[in-house]
Amino acid sequence: MATICKNRAMAVPPLLPPPPPSASARPQPAAPPYAEASIGTTTGAATGTTTGAAIAAATGASGEACAEVFHHPERHHVAVFAMDGVIPFELGIPLRIFGSAVSAENGAPLYEIATCSVEPGVVQTDADFPIVVQYGVEALAQADTVVVPASHELGAVYTEGVLTAPLRAAFAAIRPGTRVVSICTGSYLLAAAGLLDGRPATTHWTSADHFQRLFPQVRVDPDVLYVDDGDVLTSAGVASGIDLCLHIVRRDCGTAVANSVSRRTVVPPHREGGQAQYIRRPLPEPQLASTERARSWALDRLDQPLTLRELAERESMSVRTFTRRFREEVGMSAGRWLIQQRVELARQLLESTDLSVDLIARKAGFGTGASMRQHLQVTLGVSPTAYRRTFQPSGRA
Repeated sequence: MATICKNRAMAVPPLLPPPPPSASARPQPAAPPYAEASIGTTTGAATGTTTGAAIAAATGASGEACAEVFHHPERHHVAVFAMDGVIPFELGIPLRIFGSAVSAENGAPLYEIATCSVEPGVVQTDADFPIVVQYGVEALAQADTVVVPASHELGAVYTEGVLTAPLRAAFAAIRPGTRVVSICTGSYLLAAAGLLDGRPATTHWTSADHFQRLFPQVRVDPDVLYVDDGDVLTSAGVASGIDLCLHIVRRDCGTAVANSVSRRTVVPPHREGGQAQYIRRPLPEPQLASTERARSWALDRLDQPLTLRELAERESMSVRTFTRRFREEVGMSAGRWLIQQRVELARQLLESTDLSVDLIARKAGFGTGASMRQHLQVTLGVSPTAYRRTFQPSGRA
């Protein structure tokens, strides 16, 4: 199931298993040879430190061992792929977010990040300065996660939907099992590489129509901040790359680490709604009221049964008007939003307390442990016990 906005060694907890199939799930398409396994594979070259021979095979340098890019095998390795025309803001997001994630136990970094390109050297940005990258495609061959930020010089990728020969070679270097992430219009490269065929994805709202025409096989959602489809994740425009990287940290390391990163970088841990709220539309309906007070009121009462009528009364609206206004502002129904907030509260309590599952279920407003188990299974793909075991090894369910 695609999560829409919504590892390795002991320092980084293992990723949650993929959620079970649901009504929104789709059959997995045949994947390219460099993206046929899911991240979390524990055998072969898909995890652990890649040998020089494996890297050489991946990059076509037969018989020669490539230098090791990453030097901390206990960390999750992230390669950020910079093309000419790369936008510095998007380029810096992965380093800032992943680089701020540290272990709550000893303060050790949980990620190691390397910036690379099709070959080492000078990369032109869309600003008035270039950057110099130390690594070429060998970084892609050794990474656990590859992040592709936006570039303003996509060339044939943007006009024809095809990769150039150097880009084909770069994507061919990515190991099976590697998680691939795009920020903003970096999604064009993922789509041209075939990684988004048959999958849900997003991109900057100004490019969404063009992106859909160019790649009709991709299920484009222009309204969300990001789409998590397991081993392939895409973000919407610009700053939504921050939302996606925080989501990845939350998925990899738990809510507590992600919240610590958000505090350190002075950004909200989770933004409500999607990029639809930023799209300028002709003749918009005047916004004479908001649902913000009702949401704040509900967040203070998640342990209680809440109805649409009660929420609407907080804003002095009819249920019908409140329902419409809530969806316009938040990008989802009030019922779905309440479930999302309750799941998030349950996650925090599972990570940070030793309360029983039944008590957490009551505090989060699910009523019973059975109800909470069902919602966590649908949303996260795991039971409360499994989630606690992953993110609080010393906890008890």
